[in-house]
Amino acid sequence: MELAELEIFQAVAREQSITRAARTLERVQSNVTTRIKQLEESLGVALFQRDSKKMLLTPEGQRLLVYAEQLLALAEEARQSMRTTAPSGRLRLGSMESSAATVLPKPLGRYHAAWPEVELTVTTGTTQFLADAVLAHRLDCAVVAHPGTGAPRSLDVAALGEGLDGVFLRTEELVLVLPATHPKVRLPRDVTLRHLAAFARGCTYRQCAEDWLESGGEEMRRRLSVVEMPSYHAIFAYVSGGSAVGIVPRSLLALHPDAAEFHTVPIRPVHTFLVRRSGFSTSAYEAFLRELRHD
Repeated sequence: MELAELEIFQAVAREQSITRAARTLERVQSNVTTRIKQLEESLGVALFQRDSKKMLLTPEGQRLLVYAEQLLALAEEARQSMRTTAPSGRLRLGSMESSAATVLPKPLGRYHAAWPEVELTVTTGTTQFLADAVLAHRLDCAVVAHPGTGAPRSLDVAALGEGLDGVFLRTEELVLVLPATHPKVRLPRDVTLRHLAAFARGCTYRQCAEDWLESGGEEMRRRLSVVEMPSYHAIFAYVSGGSAVGIVPRSLLALHPDAAEFHTVPIRPVHTFLVRRSGFSTSAYEAFLRELRHD
């Protein structure tokens, strides 16, 4: 196998289309088709299920994609390690939605201004999704929330996934947001609404909210229902409608134009880290870390 073949295979797997992959790779379509056929012949397996609309991975293709992601990421890391001057190449960054809005804008702006030749991509998701993506070589690093309650120095980042290292960035104050019409809340049992608007499982903030609400007793644990939302805009809208409570970091709530219209209840502090695979280091990553620490 050649790296070029794996890059073509990866592109087709992502795009689920020869035509779109060829466009992404800036290759002619016939070349992409030929290289995929050659790769399948050399491995002796079919990598894609072909129909009139999509190129879907076979079980063998799914297994190869795991290795392809790792090999291509290591190749990129090796290329960058040979360049000891200015950062270049690629940096695939992951971030929670809230950090993308509050932590990253200024550092990313400075980073792009200083190193415009770095190909930077940003992917958002829950903490567990991002940690898994870093370990699977789909991302180089990610801004995530640690579920632990101790001081930052006492927390083991490997709790998010064996093989991760992390750098502490900041501490967020996590708050429960309630409709303006909701009675005052001091304890979990004071919450009259039984719906929690939050992100999908794997979100550290969601788990913190569930733990706090369920500490209100057996009835709360039995009746609590989580409504999964696609964004913080959706969470705020759902809470404003009076149907649910939501969970957000206070720094993000401060950006909302109608923040004063919500009731808030402090839940707990949560520490934010930049995580990477143990041993991973490139000039592009180190330059980005310096920008994050600048703030």
